[in-house]
Amino acid sequence: MTATETIAGSPTVSVIIPARNEEATLGSCLESLVAQTGVAFEIIVVDDHSTDRTHEIAQSFSAVRVINAGPLPSNWIGKNNAVATGARAARGEWLLFTDADTIHLPGSLAAALKEAKENGAELLSYSPEQIAASFWEMATLPVVFAELARQYPPAKVSDPASPIVAANGQYILICRETYEAVGGHASIATDILEDVALARAVKTSGRKIRFRYAPTAVRTRMYRNYRQLRDGWTKNLVLLFPNPGWLAAKTLLMWAFTWTVLFLVIARAVKPWWWSTVFVGAFSYLVMRTRRANFDSARSLLAVSFGMPMFAFLLLRSKRAHAKGNVTWKGRTYGPEDKPVNELKHPVPTTAGRFS
Repeated sequence: MTATETIAGSPTVSVIIPARNEEATLGSCLESLVAQTGVAFEIIVVDDHSTDRTHEIAQSFSAVRVINAGPLPSNWIGKNNAVATGARAARGEWLLFTDADTIHLPGSLAAALKEAKENGAELLSYSPEQIAASFWEMATLPVVFAELARQYPPAKVSDPASPIVAANGQYILICRETYEAVGGHASIATDILEDVALARAVKTSGRKIRFRYAPTAVRTRMYRNYRQLRDGWTKNLVLLFPNPGWLAAKTLLMWAFTWTVLFLVIARAVKPWWWSTVFVGAFSYLVMRTRRANFDSARSLLAVSFGMPMFAFLLLRSKRAHAKGNVTWKGRTYGPEDKPVNELKHPVPTTAGRFS
């Protein structure tokens, strides 16, 4: 079944896309979604006060329902208001929250629903394949996602007994009953990092979540220039890492040590032959550290050469912006968060028996 065939019926999945000035990417996203098969679904685009052609592009797809986000309530984050609006209009048993910059591979929607059910997961989140085209994307993203993989190992995130929680807002499939039981986005209205906050609410309620890297299901290009990359990670990084200052210092020290050793070897400032071995060992360690991000060798080399200091800069910039209450994204400015949402406050009750 396709969206066109089921738009008048009762959908199993409601796909909800918050869109604020997304004319560059929304068309490709919707093309990939309307072509999905194997499950009854509807597509809802929530126009979040766009000033470009977002609304027009969404309306050009006959199978897509377009609604407006409405006025932004006091103390709500813009995206949270948009997806909550979409959820209220949705008719599906399951809700898929996804972003306008995603491309969904054929059959991925039906496969994701099957995976969630087979694993007893009431929330399934995919980390998409990251497309990097510009220099700073290619250099920085491998470092960011490698550190995220270290901070949030998918196996631990998916373990009901682990306090670690994560999700990627570019792809969150959640049972509607569960979504409503934990209060939906109304319960996390003020959270900038709404994806992790929603996953935390589900996991603390004793329900199972599942999180993994899914390059065969969905891909994305998050940022298309340096400014978007800088502002996007400034918004998020301090909320994702519990000690951003220390992580920035450690990253800079590892990077500086490696390249200082190489400089000393080339300048013949150090005599013993084993200094060359020290450089090779340090360089190899940094490459292996970034390879956890699932990028190719060329991008890992760029990351080790240029991305690590950039990552440290973004961490410190994020820390400063949040401390000053000066976080800007898509024309909106947000104040400081009360606390990061990088992990749960209390251990999660095991639900192994419930979902075995």
